[in-house]
Amino acid sequence: MTPNDPSRREFLQAGAAAIAVVGLAGAAGPEGTNAGGIPLRPLGKTGEMVTLLGLGGHSATNPKLLSEEQSLALIQRAVDEGIHFMDNCWDYHNGIAEERMGKALAADGRRDKVFLMTKVCGRTAKDATSNLEDSLRRLKTDHLDLWQFHEIVYDNDPEWVFSEEGAIHAGLKALKEGKVRHLGFTGHKDPSIHLKMLGKPFDWATVQMPLNVMDAHYRSFQHQVLPKLVERQIGVIAMKSLGGNGSIVSNAGISVEDAIRYVLSLPISTLVSGIDSEKVLDQNLKIVRGFKGLSSEDRKTIESKSLLMAGDGRCELFKSSKAFDGPVHRKQHGFDTATV
Repeated sequence: MTPNDPSRREFLQAGAAAIAVVGLAGAAGPEGTNAGGIPLRPLGKTGEMVTLLGLGGHSATNPKLLSEEQSLALIQRAVDEGIHFMDNCWDYHNGIAEERMGKALAADGRRDKVFLMTKVCGRTAKDATSNLEDSLRRLKTDHLDLWQFHEIVYDNDPEWVFSEEGAIHAGLKALKEGKVRHLGFTGHKDPSIHLKMLGKPFDWATVQMPLNVMDAHYRSFQHQVLPKLVERQIGVIAMKSLGGNGSIVSNAGISVEDAIRYVLSLPISTLVSGIDSEKVLDQNLKIVRGFKGLSSEDRKTIESKSLLMAGDGRCELFKSSKAFDGPVHRKQHGFDTATV
């Protein structure tokens, strides 16, 4: 390889990014805390500081588990306790999630205290624009702090979003009009699809993806995507810290605290946590308030407990099945929306 050879440059860049991940992961301490004692981290190069723990909009508004009154109380208490990163999506519970969160945040000026993110399901500019107007109305706000293209989980999703009539054009228009402050994307299926999106001609503010102790062994976002995000100073939003359905805890015998601390020790901006009860809220508040970063050796010890089980993906079925693909996106791609 000559000094100017592209393969050499790519090798050096990859090495530098990997070193950055190792360094940050080993020293991924908070950038201070807020009044609620929640650690803060920078959201990439956006200039925003966000709480290390975020509230998952799907779990906190699940009508099968919580009444509207219970949902509103849970969201409001989370905000009052200092959790200021709010996650949501246009299709969660057929719009109920955004409606409940909007009502909760409208009370006592809580909207002004939080960093509000929701996701867009439409793949065309027309559908995405319609989604945006719905989300703003439901969330009772005139702007979103972050709007993310949801579930980029099919191989052709990146091309669809960036097509001549694709949703990216709605995003750019929303940025220009001030209805959206930042744009990102999400997905849980395959690191290669995330890399396709990162190769598109847009400087993303954030990327949301699964990060957990199992991920290190199977279709690893941590190893394949995270270094590139660190290198490009893109905000990292982690999700599925317990495997999406608690499988890490129930099947691998890893404690909730170890599983969450493992993810918090990575160079992420925030972890979106599925909090569906006061009990889980109390549990996660205790973990994040007392958080001290794990060393790389500690993380490897935790990883070793799940190597034999995690390597075939049985604990991360969102990567290898359609069980976690939303019905809106299954329908977009012509799949049976009843398939789980």
